[in-house]
Amino acid sequence: MDLLFEIYQYLIFFYALALVLIYSTLILLANYRISKNLVRKNQDAEKLLLESPFTPGISIVAPAFNEEITIFNNVIAMLTVNYKNFEVVIVNDGSKDRTLDILIEKFEMVETPYAYVEKIKTKPFKRIFKSTNPLYSKLIVVDKENGGTKADASNAGVNVAKYEYFICTDVDCVLERNALLNMVQPILKSKVQVIAVGATMRMVNSCEVSDGVMQKTKLPTRIIPMYQEIEYLRSYLVGKMGFSVINAVNNVSGGLGLFDKQVVIEAGGYDPLSHAEDMDMTMRMIAYMINYQKKYRIAQVPETCCWTEGPPSVKVLNRQRTRWARGLLQIFTVHRKFLFNQYFAKNFKRQFHQNVATA
Repeated sequence: MDLLFEIYQYLIFFYALALVLIYSTLILLANYRISKNLVRKNQDAEKLLLESPFTPGISIVAPAFNEEITIFNNVIAMLTVNYKNFEVVIVNDGSKDRTLDILIEKFEMVETPYAYVEKIKTKPFKRIFKSTNPLYSKLIVVDKENGGTKADASNAGVNVAKYEYFICTDVDCVLERNALLNMVQPILKSKVQVIAVGATMRMVNSCEVSDGVMQKTKLPTRIIPMYQEIEYLRSYLVGKMGFSVINAVNNVSGGLGLFDKQVVIEAGGYDPLSHAEDMDMTMRMIAYMINYQKKYRIAQVPETCCWTEGPPSVKVLNRQRTRWARGLLQIFTVHRKFLFNQYFAKNFKRQFHQNVATA
């Protein structure tokens, strides 16, 4: 018994030591990347992006299911982002309330003939609406049968998106006005193909939001959202920022992520059966690039580009963490062939050296 207790003590010691060393390294790497990002950041670049006819187009894809209470304000917020070439694709995923009716009424939408090409398989597509009001010319509403998951609706949005890059987000998230400007810059500055870009997300709890636009930011006052705010800051500003230096980001959040549309399509789109469709999609995009021996990067920007609602209660938190845990277990099961795979390890090592050299 004493021997088992001693072994347990050593295991705890080395586990804690490993965590301290890993996070110390990530903090140093994240500080390097954030400092470099601040040096490179300038208003002239943003002005050029807003004025240049060569600014990459971005489609904002947001699935909506039974969102009648907030849908109008949230879509207005998306339409007012500070960017030159963009569109907003709202996917009505078989809502049973007045979500679609409100979109049609408020934005003066009419059904429009559209050659829908199903690049990624989804539940049956019904119709597309566009506005007769020039103020809402960037808005497209896709109506489809309910697919049961956000992944299926996101795939339908990708099928309709006309630009080469798209942002996948939730319709109830609050986007920062300069979110697209911040997230597109790693693509333009990189010497290798950037297949995805993540950004910092924070809690909207306790913040002041008017008509879907952030007016004043505040730290959450309730204990659970407050701790999730701390967890998000640790994850985005330390973990993902650190891993981005060595091109080892393994997940671009489903709440906000900028993706290369063609790579997503080639990788098969989002898996509607996955409990962690964002991590699953990231893994398959990486596998696709490695299989075809293509250089790639997954970037992370430190700026807060999106605000989302944190769990207000233990019950909601439990559902969230159970879903995350189930999704992680599913990832290890579905993609078990990547574990200890010499081919992927060898190619990842090659990618690692290439990206460190160009960092």
